[in-house]
Amino acid sequence: MKTSFEELRDALERRLAIVADRQFYERDPKAHLAQLIEASEAVDRLAGELPADADPRLRHYLERQSYVKALDWLGPQRV
Repeated sequence: MKTSFEELRDALERRLAIVADRQFYERDPKAHLAQLIEASEAVDRLAGELPADADPRLRHYLERQSYVKALDWLGPQRV
C-alpha cells in the first residue's frame, strides 16, 4: 500500500507529464484538458489529505502550485 506522500508524488508526476505532452494537446485539446483537470483535482485532493503536521514548506509549494519543488521535497528520502 502506498503512503499518502507516494500517492501525492505520483499525482504530481502525472500532472506534469500531461502538461508536457504537447503531441496529445495538439491531437486532442479537449481530451488533454479533461485529463489535466482530472490530474489537478487529484493533486488538490491529496494535498488536502496531508497530515496536520505536514511540513509547511510542502504545503507552501502545493498552495503556490510549485509542483517541481514539491516533487523535489517528496524525493525518495522523504517517504
